[in-house]
Amino acid sequence: MSRTIRIRKGADIRLQGRPAAQVVDAQRSAVYAIQPSDFHGVIPKMEARPGDRLQAGDVLFRDKEKPEVVYLSPVSGVLKEVVRGAKRRILAVEVEADATDTFRSFPTLDPQRASREEILAAVLQGGLFPFFEQRPFAVPANPADRPRAIYISGFSSAPLAPDMGTVLAGRMEDFQAGVWALGKLAGEGGVHLGVRPGDSVYAGVKGVEVTAFEGPHPAGNVGVQIHWTHPVNKGEVVWTMHPEDIVALGHLLTHGHYRMDRVVAAGGSEHPSPQHYRVRMGSRADVLMGGAAYSDRVRVVSGDVLSGTQVQAGGYLGAKHHQLAMLPEGRDPKFLLTEGWLSPGLNKFSLSRAFPTWLLPKSKEFALDTNNNGEHRAFVVSGQYEAVFPFDILPVHLVKSILANDIDGMERLGIYEVAPEDFALCEFSCTSKMELQHIVREGLDLLQNELG
Repeated sequence: MSRTIRIRKGADIRLQGRPAAQVVDAQRSAVYAIQPSDFHGVIPKMEARPGDRLQAGDVLFRDKEKPEVVYLSPVSGVLKEVVRGAKRRILAVEVEADATDTFRSFPTLDPQRASREEILAAVLQGGLFPFFEQRPFAVPANPADRPRAIYISGFSSAPLAPDMGTVLAGRMEDFQAGVWALGKLAGEGGVHLGVRPGDSVYAGVKGVEVTAFEGPHPAGNVGVQIHWTHPVNKGEVVWTMHPEDIVALGHLLTHGHYRMDRVVAAGGSEHPSPQHYRVRMGSRADVLMGGAAYSDRVRVVSGDVLSGTQVQAGGYLGAKHHQLAMLPEGRDPKFLLTEGWLSPGLNKFSLSRAFPTWLLPKSKEFALDTNNNGEHRAFVVSGQYEAVFPFDILPVHLVKSILANDIDGMERLGIYEVAPEDFALCEFSCTSKMELQHIVREGLDLLQNELG
């Protein structure tokens, strides 16, 4: 029987445009792309060249620092272009897709009977290793490490999050095969699965230690779940993986194909038909927009609205993103008596109860725009972070130690346990308009470089 942990700190931001539970097949994108920036810190070394004909599963590039880690084409077609930016940095590798895919075949194996070495070799060869993330530092995992444990968050608590029952429908056999493989890769800590209380999606899954997490966002963040079960200490390594990537892992091992399908929750108040779309990883974002066109009045976000990235016209869904949101851009001026800070605020959401909407039923949803509602200000201690930060960590002190490049202070204050996404709600609530996720990312990078 699983235990239940109650997360008391946090907040659910109820946005309009919740995706419907139905799944529709999105239009096939003409071009797909893998963006190295989706895998933090990876320096790509190209293997394929423009004009090369590819099958789904052929190598596009490999990690320069860890050459055994390869990044594969999600579709079959012709390598169209290697898009480069300043200093010839690779921004995207674009593949012009065939009408239908042909797949490169990989050896199959039984994940319950295979050894750890056999599974690791299959995962590396089959291009699934980039989807393992490690804590500390929230970076792609190192295959040379033996993790203490592997953690899976079986749900997302972010605004407009996908429904995992819808996402995993008909795919649980591959999920179970992937879990068996994770059990071989994990250390003595085994495989941990975080679920919502009473969630039946993962009923019957074997080979995992199940823990239920009750409470508001960010209860679904894997970092929160690690913190409240077995925190990461200095010198330890823990791996994490998303459920859909575990499905892809199980499919690779049992069917021998690199099939990176995504069921993406596309929604938001500006989306014409919020629902779940079935696409291939690396798809153009516009096939998920329900026929809407890009506009300077609408922001398209790949990933969740608190920690995702803005997609410009012609942009792509992030390799690790399972959501897409369309929100009002918030550029219009607001008269202070009707929509500004002196307004009644009957349609405004606030974490500080500055508006009377906190008295309304929890079913009330809001059409929030992307306006910051203020400029950068002095960084003051207000107590706002602590109300939405469910770690036994002092968030303001940790951020200040990062700003001061105080490595000893970072370590004492628990930086090994956090990732930038864990500070997303703090950033949302910040009166000082601090870019906390960016600050935390810089602190993690500094510490990782110092430790070599």
